[in-house]
Amino acid sequence: MELIKDKYTPALIDRTGEQMRQFYPKLDTQQFHELVFAEGWEQLEFKARIRRITLALTQVLPDNYEEALHIIEQAAPTMRGVEYLFVPDFIEVNGLDPEDYELSMKYLTLFTPYSSSEFAVRPFIELYPIQTMKHMMAWAESNNEHIRRLASEGSRPRLPWGAKLQNFITDPTPVLPILHALKQDESLYVRKSVANHLNDISKDHPELVMDLATTWYGQHAHTDWIVRHASRSLLKKGHSTALSLFGYNEQDSIHIEQLQLVQDTISIGEDLHFSFDVVNESGESQMLRIEYEMGYMKANGKQAPKRFKCSDKMYPTGRTKVATKQSFKVITTRKYYVGLHTLTILVNGKEAATTSFVLEME
Repeated sequence: MELIKDKYTPALIDRTGEQMRQFYPKLDTQQFHELVFAEGWEQLEFKARIRRITLALTQVLPDNYEEALHIIEQAAPTMRGVEYLFVPDFIEVNGLDPEDYELSMKYLTLFTPYSSSEFAVRPFIELYPIQTMKHMMAWAESNNEHIRRLASEGSRPRLPWGAKLQNFITDPTPVLPILHALKQDESLYVRKSVANHLNDISKDHPELVMDLATTWYGQHAHTDWIVRHASRSLLKKGHSTALSLFGYNEQDSIHIEQLQLVQDTISIGEDLHFSFDVVNESGESQMLRIEYEMGYMKANGKQAPKRFKCSDKMYPTGRTKVATKQSFKVITTRKYYVGLHTLTILVNGKEAATTSFVLEME
């Protein structure tokens, strides 16, 4: 499987150099290549490789910031995709001085449709919060979905791969006008960003997000989608307001019975197959969010829970059989430890049945 950092091949770097040289004949493509692939390149991860390329470009382009940006601007339409994040990164590295601020804002806007300025804008938010939030409000009104998305994605407090915006983690109210402006956006690309942004906020301010969700829900189909997607972490945690908002009411008449494992001992690399019955004694169909929680054994001998979605639908009266599985195949994002594990079934956020099994070496 190709890692994202491996997109930076010698061919891509050489092609980038040649594209820039079309608009700046003095550019030394060999020097650019050598600067990028200098000692230590192989040990660099994705974001560090972006920065290495940015610094190499800074050396081979003109010292004048505006002149360098104009060269990149001409080449930018041929450099599209996540691998070209070094284009807006050039602004983050070279354009943070107060005298360059407006020029930097102009080019962050211009470059974002080609790769995304979501990471590069964050230092500007930190250094110039009032001015930058005014720009982002203007971006939220753009006709271009990439620019509207930048307003939301760039100001996310916990953007993956990005530096945390601690001020917004503490107090997210400055970004709420942006999210409000985008809550009915016609672009799914933008709506996903708004939902992810709200999901970020929910990790620190769940009641604020639930207040918004309760106010917004039912107004527009696009907004309803955002609210539902934004509430996913709170739903996983069994937050009562989130569950209630989407019709997942606590049900004394719903039971989980016959929780069974195909095997109560499995090996790392195998699948855990299990089944259970959903028993609905309410006399009418019920909307149920059914999840299962794996209590993974850790190196310290304690268990760490991880919750997974099983189903999310209407269940009829009577008994419904559910069968599924959980993989214990080796993956890079989780290390398995042998020993006793637990499996718990949850209905609308409440524990309903539990059992245990043993994980062994392959």
